[in-house]
Amino acid sequence: MRTGAQCVIDGLRDAGVDTLFGIPGGVVLDIFAAMYHSPLKFILTRHEQGATHMADGYARATGRVGCCLVTSGPGATNTVTGLATASMDGVPLVCITGQVMSSMIGNDAFQEADTMGITRAVTKHNYLVKSADDLPRIIAEAFYIASTGKPGPVVIDLPKDVQRAATAAVFDGKVNIRGYKPAVEGHPRQIVKLARAINRAKRPLLYAGGGAVAGDAAAELTALARKAAIPVTTTLMGLGAFPETDPLALRMLGMHGTVAANHAVSACDLLISIGARFDDRVTGKISEFAPRALKAHVDIDPSAIDKNVAADIPVVGHVKHVLRGLLDLVEPVERREWLAQVSDWQKTYPLTYDRNSAELLPQYVIEQIYEVTGGDAVIVTDVGQHQMWAAHFFKYTRPRTFLSSGGLGTMGYGLPAAIGAQAGLGSGRTVVTISGDGSIQMNFQELVVAVEHKLPVKAVILNNGHLGMVRQWQEMFYNREYSGSVLSQPGGAPYLPDFVKLAEAHGALGLRVTSRQQVAPALRKAIETDRPAVVECVVKPNENVYPMVPPGASLTEMIHSLA
Repeated sequence: MRTGAQCVIDGLRDAGVDTLFGIPGGVVLDIFAAMYHSPLKFILTRHEQGATHMADGYARATGRVGCCLVTSGPGATNTVTGLATASMDGVPLVCITGQVMSSMIGNDAFQEADTMGITRAVTKHNYLVKSADDLPRIIAEAFYIASTGKPGPVVIDLPKDVQRAATAAVFDGKVNIRGYKPAVEGHPRQIVKLARAINRAKRPLLYAGGGAVAGDAAAELTALARKAAIPVTTTLMGLGAFPETDPLALRMLGMHGTVAANHAVSACDLLISIGARFDDRVTGKISEFAPRALKAHVDIDPSAIDKNVAADIPVVGHVKHVLRGLLDLVEPVERREWLAQVSDWQKTYPLTYDRNSAELLPQYVIEQIYEVTGGDAVIVTDVGQHQMWAAHFFKYTRPRTFLSSGGLGTMGYGLPAAIGAQAGLGSGRTVVTISGDGSIQMNFQELVVAVEHKLPVKAVILNNGHLGMVRQWQEMFYNREYSGSVLSQPGGAPYLPDFVKLAEAHGALGLRVTSRQQVAPALRKAIETDRPAVVECVVKPNENVYPMVPPGASLTEMIHSLA
């Protein structure tokens, strides 16, 4: 006989969990009591949102299911932003939440919340456990659901009496859920149809999204592109799926995509989407997206097919398996004219900035991070201008080396996600989080977690005194009326807070950079230390992200000059 709490611990171990993140509370103390005697490593965070972001970063960096454990009521509700972030980006995560006694549910008990109802819209699935006999099966199912098909977060809501109840139930190791049978192989006739379209195409283009990373299909994607001489563009979530140092790499497309990628999308005659969902930040004006192209869509999630853009050749299946099938069928083709055109766009419209500026520019800082790390770092970002500059000026050559909140656009994601990634990868990997002075303050409290657990995360803050992307939109589209976007003190007073002192107060190394000459030495010092470090870079306040497709415009209507 085991208690429900012990079933939880045993189930986590059986699922391969070694680390989980969270905060205890009254209704989950039985689980914490059982965990005390287990080999599981628990990382105590300072906020439940931080816990879900850490589990998310752990999952994205390692490819394993992230896991967090929180209490009922506010503990559970504080996870919602992290769950929504993971859901939008297809991140495998299991979140265990405490719940009041079963007999008290619905009675407005202390720290009661309708966790099932609240999280239904932001999870792939959720459970309210009603009997300890069901727990072994539910835990196994939760990890299976989170990691198969399109990955996503699963919540297990666990009443206190169920944790204490005794059960002899065990799980036989075979998950069989009626109605949930994700397609894996892809329909052979559809794969043949797509291969024939590739062989006939004059101007094909591969468009890879987060599914290519989540599906561990980077090797197959690269092999297909090189065999069939097809240029590759990626979404923000797809960065690293194809090496950006390859001549076929057009890098990111969309609102802040490269000119070459956006022109290629508009000119191609076959667009092959691999694990992407035709997000509005990618397509721009959807009626003018890839207007000359036959559109193929490969995705494991059948609901993604035809959701935003009609697919001429849909293939439902795991991208890794589908790409392997295509590799056997596509023919080596030179495509000299198409590749020459693509190369011309790349040379004519490179990603650049004013390299003669007397002010410290954020793009330069990103380039120096790339140089100092030799490109061998896991980059984690928050959301805003710095996120786009990190996509532009660091070249990603391997999957799972760029972690960011893409679909939800969650400020405050970066630091806790970086801590989770470092916990999963070990201290031997360099993990750098790039944040703005707005984003970093949303979960800065989690820095102490990195200090306590000796996780040597490096946080680079691009401090421009503003909510930068909001300020850019206000400059470009709202008559320079900077409403609610200025963070610095008026009249030139010192910026508050002092990020160096804040870092030191948490036990981390704090450094401030105000000139180009200081950037590389500060970054080297931060990376060489064996403890967490914060490097604040005071950059030009009104620098903008280019290229940019204005809202409602087509991808060919880019603003891509510095004028």
